[in-house]
Amino acid sequence: MCAQQNKTTGASAGRPPASPPPAVQQITAAVLPLPEQFRASATVLGYGAKGSLQELRKGTGPFICLASDPAGERFHVACYHRSLEPFMARGRELRARGVKGQQVDSVRFADARAGRLQMPNQPAALYSLTGPAGSFDPKSGTAPKARPLFVVYVPNATPEATGLSPQPVEGSPWIMDPGTPKAHIMFVPKM
Repeated sequence: MCAQQNKTTGASAGRPPASPPPAVQQITAAVLPLPEQFRASATVLGYGAKGSLQELRKGTGPFICLASDPAGERFHVACYHRSLEPFMARGRELRARGVKGQQVDSVRFADARAGRLQMPNQPAALYSLTGPAGSFDPKSGTAPKARPLFVVYVPNATPEATGLSPQPVEGSPWIMDPGTPKAHIMFVPKM
């Protein structure tokens, strides 16, 4: 899902890392998807001079936010509940070791089912914004060209247990990856 797409390095498929924006700009952009009351207390992970992911701000609140990869082809920021950090961190670790695509989830699912990866015991939210490169306007501190997405992780939930369709339905929530540790309810304001 959204936050899992971030890499541990700023380099994308054969391209050298782009210079990251200043930390304050990365933090401002990274927390944009969150409801206002959670922004100031969020932990923010962003990119350093060498393109590596690092903690830009230690927070005390319930969310961890990821800045947009400066070497990425699009603007993408995501904030997820702290209870999802083991799952998200494992994805970043696997990608850094060269694991790709669906194999990342295959490993994480096996880890979760074997008890090696702690998943939340309660629903856990993720908020993101995605748009074309340059979507974030540092002068206004907004991302007017980015599209929001909200999800609630409910590990191993199914359509039968939730009453939610496993098929995308515009204007209605639906369940993605049902029956897996990554099961989550999707809320897409406009498809």
